[in-house]
Amino acid sequence: MLLYVLGIVIVVVGLALSIGLHELGHLVPAKLFKVKVGQYMIGFGPTLFSRRRGETEYGVKAIPLGGYISMAGMYPPAKGGGAARTANTGFFDMLIQDAREQSAETVTPGAEDRVFYKLPVHKRIVIMLGGPVMNLLIAIVLYGVVLCGFGIPQYSTTLGSVNACVATTAGQTECGPDDPVSPGAAAGLKPGDRIVSIDGTEITSWEQATSIIRTSPETALAVVVERDGAEQTLEVTPILSERPVVDENGRPVTDEDGATVTQDVGFVGIAPATEKVQQPVTAVIPAVWDNSVRVGQIVVTLPQRLVQVAQAAFGGDERDPNGPISVVGVGRLAGEITALDAAPVADRAATLIQMLAALNVALFVFNLIPLLPLDGGHVAGALWEAIRRRFAKLFGRPDPGPVDIAKLLPLTMVIVGILAVSSALLIYADIVNPVTLQ
Repeated sequence: MLLYVLGIVIVVVGLALSIGLHELGHLVPAKLFKVKVGQYMIGFGPTLFSRRRGETEYGVKAIPLGGYISMAGMYPPAKGGGAARTANTGFFDMLIQDAREQSAETVTPGAEDRVFYKLPVHKRIVIMLGGPVMNLLIAIVLYGVVLCGFGIPQYSTTLGSVNACVATTAGQTECGPDDPVSPGAAAGLKPGDRIVSIDGTEITSWEQATSIIRTSPETALAVVVERDGAEQTLEVTPILSERPVVDENGRPVTDEDGATVTQDVGFVGIAPATEKVQQPVTAVIPAVWDNSVRVGQIVVTLPQRLVQVAQAAFGGDERDPNGPISVVGVGRLAGEITALDAAPVADRAATLIQMLAALNVALFVFNLIPLLPLDGGHVAGALWEAIRRRFAKLFGRPDPGPVDIAKLLPLTMVIVGILAVSSALLIYADIVNPVTLQ
């Protein structure tokens, strides 16, 4: 139980640090560009503690599920001062006016030129991309630790198991009295043997060995293995066997009717042992990219995936292990990983680090979505302002001024509402029907 709780604590602390560094990615360029920053906060809700240094209050709030920095002048004032509020002012108009007023209150006397909206477009983009880029850098570092430090499990050329017999029925787990001996066992292969060569071909990977075996049914093969430091030559004759076709991820391929596709190949009845192999530094960026693509695919198909989550939560359907999960689900998985007594400590540590790396990739990709209140929404607003000004200059028109993103606050409220409902659904699903390691 203590190990389970430890896993949750590690993820919560790691997430809080990631959020803190994300906001630091915004804070540093904002300070460099002389923008007045009133607050730097990790979390939401009531403030647990804070300390003011200079003009900025630094603190931690009770709910560590986000963070923010408060920059002066996030929203430009309305052109011409804007219309005064009346009894007939609509709700959304009031919302926009209130946002402008709150933004104006952050501009203190003497700091009128130290506001966010007056910065050049490229500086605003740098500030808003600073957070996601910080998460990307964290992910790269953590993936580097996992891939280059711990290594990843790969099939080796050492035998992990040798079947005693050839199964005659689907799903068979034990040998029957009439089951034929497997070619591997008949030839004398044993777990722990390292395959050196097959028919004179040096074996450097498990895929190479299986390729030769699968294409050599009913053919005697001279297999050289290393056992207890000495090489031995054994004669192995693969039998012709119907085996399922698998994809690049090792999953059985099915046809249009859902039936498993099979093919006749050579079969010996051996399986490889796995070993941790440290990867070169050049493997880090592709791993981060692949993770980013997977997260992007989840974001693009999020409505469909949320329907599946709802069906699992309220209808008892099986959860998709590759689908979206909440922080609660991540914490549960971290607890299960830490509590796996059968797994080596190094393996559990590597898995937790990789989980934190994946969380940072998710923060990176999610914050690039070009919708407010996400960082990508502010970047999109700045880019639109640059386009408007470029066209105005091109056609000799007056400078249109900064884009009034305060007008997008109604849409922002809708996005926030959708995110809140989605988060609540995921949390509920992760409580009643969680994704597990089994």
